[in-house]
Parts: sequence; C-alpha cells; structure tokens
Amino acid sequence: MKLSNGLALNGHPSGRHFLQIPGPTNVPDRILRAMDYATIDHRGPEFQQLGRSVLSGMKGIFRTQGPVVIYPASGTGAWEAALVNTLSPGDTVLMCETGQFATLWRKLAERLGLQVEFIEGDWRHGADPAAIGDRLRADTNHRVKAVCVVHNETSTGVTSRIPEIRRAIDAAGHPALLLVDTISSLGSVDYRHDEWGVDVTVAGSQKGLMLPPGLSFNAISEKALAASKTARLPRSYWDWSEMIAVNANGYFPYTPATNLLYGLHEAIAMLNEEGLDQVFARHMRHAHATRLAVQAWGLEVLCLNPAEYSPALTAILVPPGCSADELRAVALRNFNISLGQGLGKVAGKVFRIGHLGDFNDLTLIGTLGGVEMSLRLAGIGTPGRGVDAAMDYLAATAPHPGSGAHAGTRAA
Repeated sequence: MKLSNGLALNGHPSGRHFLQIPGPTNVPDRILRAMDYATIDHRGPEFQQLGRSVLSGMKGIFRTQGPVVIYPASGTGAWEAALVNTLSPGDTVLMCETGQFATLWRKLAERLGLQVEFIEGDWRHGADPAAIGDRLRADTNHRVKAVCVVHNETSTGVTSRIPEIRRAIDAAGHPALLLVDTISSLGSVDYRHDEWGVDVTVAGSQKGLMLPPGLSFNAISEKALAASKTARLPRSYWDWSEMIAVNANGYFPYTPATNLLYGLHEAIAMLNEEGLDQVFARHMRHAHATRLAVQAWGLEVLCLNPAEYSPALTAILVPPGCSADELRAVALRNFNISLGQGLGKVAGKVFRIGHLGDFNDLTLIGTLGGVEMSLRLAGIGTPGRGVDAAMDYLAATAPHPGSGAHAGTRAA
C-alpha cells in the first residue's frame, strides 16, 4: 500500500534512518519541539523578543560584533545577497576552484554580470593563499573587488585556511573584500568573522546549526556595509539596508520563517550550553576517528593536505573500477543509512560521511558500522577493522563526564 505522496506504508524498516550525508543533518528533538510552538504575530511584542534574541545570538556564533542578516532562504540566497550588496555590474571577483560548491558560486556570480577569475584547483586541496596573494599583487589597478572562498567545501571534505588568505590579501596591500562561504562549517568548525578579517560570511541553517533547510545568513563587516552604499547590482529582497534598519527593533521587513526562528533560538542555546570550543573539538575528534577507520579499510581520503582535513565531513575515494554510488545503494538498501554522493568531477568516485551537527560517539560508531558492512557486501577495500580503529581512539580520548563535550546528551 502507498500513501498519496507515493511513500510505501508497508515494509518500513525498524529503527531510525541514519541520515549521514553532510547536510541537511539530523534535527535534534529539542529543536523539533521548539519549532512545534504555535505561530505568533510577527509584528507583535512576543516576536520582537524572539527576533532580538536570535539576531544577537547569531553574532556570538559568527564571533562578530557587526550585524547579522537572516533570510528565509537556502544558502544559495545568501551567496547572492553577499554579491549583490557589495558589487556592481562588470566588477571582477577572484574565486578558487575547491569543489562543486565553489563552482556553483562562480556560476551564480557570472549570471549576475560579474567577471570571474577562477583559480583552478584539483578538488583535493583548499584555496591557495599564495596563489591569491600573487594574483592580487599583480592587480596594480585594483580591478579585483572581492575574493570569494568556500571555507569548508562540502563536496570534497577540504577546509580552506581563511586566516592565511586574509594575511595574503593584506600582504599584497590590496583593498578587495573577502567573502567566505561557511554553509557547512558554521557551528561545526572553528570560525571567527571579526578576528579573521572577513567582510561577508555566508551561512545556512541545515548543517552545523542543526535546523531544517530554510534560513540563511550574512555576517557583515563595516567595510562591506560601506561598499553596499555604492554597489549597483540590482537588489530588493536581498537588500541589507532595509533588513538592518527593521532588525534594529527585532522585526523583519517581510514575513519571516517564524517557526524556524524558534528552532534557531533553541539551536543557539544548545551550542552555547556545550560551548563553541567544545563543539569544535568534538567535531575534530569525530573526524579523526573517521579517518582512522578509512585508513583501516584500505581506502583513501580525498583531501590530500592534513592541515585542510574537514572536521565536518570526510570524502572517501573508492578504488578504480568500483562505484561509490553502488556502495551508497547497498548501504541504503541493506542498512537504512544515507551517505553523501560524489558531486561534479568526483561523481561516482567518492562517498561522503557527514559527522556534523547533533552527533556523538555512538552515532559515529553506528555510522561507521553501517559503512563497514556495506563495504563488505560491495566487495570494496578490506573492511573488518575500521570500526575497531575508531572505537579504540574514541575510548582513549573520551571526554570526562560533565565536560560538556558530548552532543545528544542534553536535557530536554
């Protein structure tokens, strides 16, 4: 029997589905319950309190004193907002080919009428600070108006070194804005908007913030705000000025995603209760355990530079002649676990394990167990010791009780 939406009613597997793609991530019960509140008047005093709370709270997550704008949109909308508020038709932007999402941001910029210089990459390394610095030193006329970098490339599991990129821009004496995509890193990977000198940070709700898709963010520097005064790309919905003016009183210039904002309020509370430094340490620990499992399976991590390993996800190459998509199908069919697919240039060659968001040691071991059994059924690698390697490391590095380093153990 099937429901009207086509979903099967019979044969539903027992237990929860393991959604281990690198976003959207699993939404914790606390956030689901928060979003279950009745919708309120978005022009009333109760909403004003909510609006002020989440707008202020997100400054702490971005680690900024500047304004944070929240849109009812996916991360793609925040990409566009970052560009149209700071740039003019025909402006040149410098972007780096770190993976599929950097490539998509480039395409969006070109559709807006921007001239994109794309530093080519191999999808196994992050953005090269030296290459960025060399290009900017050669730009004596300051044609490049912005440098756009994806902090954590979700398609490859590679994290770019933003502080080094900022230093390269400064060393070149170049006035270009620095725009950074943190859609799969905010709330999972150490990030410091103000300290690192970022001008616009782009983020989304569905990954480290543990929410469903539907909210996106721009954190904005004073320099970016000044640029928005003279930028001439068309903008209406994405315009910062009206948003910031109305946000000052806790409201939005158009109907906000009220129930997602309830969830955001709870997500901010959960991140602060654990402590951002503990959150980042937890993600790094789980990423290291995952890489130990990969090594024991006889497989290769896509990222080649250990300094750029992603704490949020791991992309894993399958051997030549094997299909990562067939492995993913085996995992879903036999163990009800969803793994991330390879995108763009690495389609069919890699699978991705997401270990971000509301995630703890047992969730990781269940995930790695599903992968190891799937590898065995698919005849890929030398499965059998990956889970043991991860368990040995996690047991040896288990945080002390009460340290706040475990997700998924918070009181309701």
